[in-house]
Amino acid sequence: MDSPDRPALVTDAYLYGFPLVFNLDQVNRYVTEGVGANPAAPFNSFSHARKLAGPQDTFVTINNDTVYSMAQLDLSVGPVKLHVPDTAGRYYVLQFVDAWTNNFAYVGHRATGTAEGDFLLVPPGWDGPAQDGHTLIRFPTTVASIVGRWSVAGDDDLPAVHALQDATTLVPVHTDAEATGLVTPDPAVPDGVMFLEKLRVWSQQFPPADRDKQLQESLAQLGTTDPGASPYPALEAEEQAALAAGLEEAKVTLHHALVSGHSPEVNGWKLTFHAFDYNLDFFEVGALDDDRFKIADPKLRIVERAAAAIGGLWGNHPYEAAYIMTYLDDHGEQLNGANTYTLRLHPTPPVNAFWSLTMYSVPDFYLVENPINRYSIGDRTPGVILDDDGALTITISHQRPTGDKEAANWLPSPAGDFRPVMRMYEPDAAILDQTYGFPAIKRT
Repeated sequence: MDSPDRPALVTDAYLYGFPLVFNLDQVNRYVTEGVGANPAAPFNSFSHARKLAGPQDTFVTINNDTVYSMAQLDLSVGPVKLHVPDTAGRYYVLQFVDAWTNNFAYVGHRATGTAEGDFLLVPPGWDGPAQDGHTLIRFPTTVASIVGRWSVAGDDDLPAVHALQDATTLVPVHTDAEATGLVTPDPAVPDGVMFLEKLRVWSQQFPPADRDKQLQESLAQLGTTDPGASPYPALEAEEQAALAAGLEEAKVTLHHALVSGHSPEVNGWKLTFHAFDYNLDFFEVGALDDDRFKIADPKLRIVERAAAAIGGLWGNHPYEAAYIMTYLDDHGEQLNGANTYTLRLHPTPPVNAFWSLTMYSVPDFYLVENPINRYSIGDRTPGVILDDDGALTITISHQRPTGDKEAANWLPSPAGDFRPVMRMYEPDAAILDQTYGFPAIKRT
């Protein structure tokens, strides 16, 4: 495995494989432990959160706008039937994400409407008969996730959402089939190189898009394409240590890519509208096969895919939900709870569903504990006070502000560094074409 260009090769392997490994680690969490408000649920069944996410939900950039219905699918059992109820116009989305984090299908308010519906979810290469009245959704990988989000107006609205969640079902066609699940990495592999072992076994279990197979083969020197037994336990300690050091360096590279990014920046906001546009190959119901939502540069696509996974795993395409984020104030300095800030939105973001601004800690990107249990603010937040001209001025600080309007419009921050994220569900064209402008967060 030793070669002069090995450090660069390890970095390439890390950036290429990070979405797969990180994603499937989260898939495993959901089926074995659950995550925060979402209890564990076996493959091919839903795990429903019954309340909005909070700081106890330690999942990167989790939203506080909707309750989640999560399902990890393993179509090694064959086709699975999905039923969705009539939501009577309520916003919801079921986002389909394959093992490599490609968003390949959408069911819900924008994509398929809110009437009752039935879908047949089928594995790669499936050529069986269609089911009457079922819309076909072909999976790129046998294991994939359904990331369901239900709009909730407040605690009083939760019982209605719970009923809709319970009416959303998954039923395997072959009810006695057992899911294969994820291949288990060799436990004898040292922790420092376990990433490479997971990449090795999972990239073979879930082959990538054809366009990525050459890149995968180019990593063969690292052992990630070896079939059968793992090559890593037999390596000399010095070789294991060198690979582990290379992976640590690659983590720094990925963090730099996340923070610097390739998205346009306006007034400190990173317009990450296209951070999730790396799927070029798989377009099922609700997913738009549109060059406006494709990253053409092959190298940039791999980097953006990795950065999107660590910065906001299971984020949507921008036509479903557009995201922007910032680390900086109007002086170009890192946002920090030692200061007080304001964000004045005039007008507020134009959307066809709703919008919110959510607070996250740095570097974990978790929701932040605060005395009023407010983790986001937006057009559905009760009690906010508009300016005389109709603008909304949000106060961002760690300490509770003193004025009535400031307190009503307060988005609490942590004591240290933070990163707010703006989400716009079903954004208007003015957002995506940047006709609508986002002002800087002002330090006061």
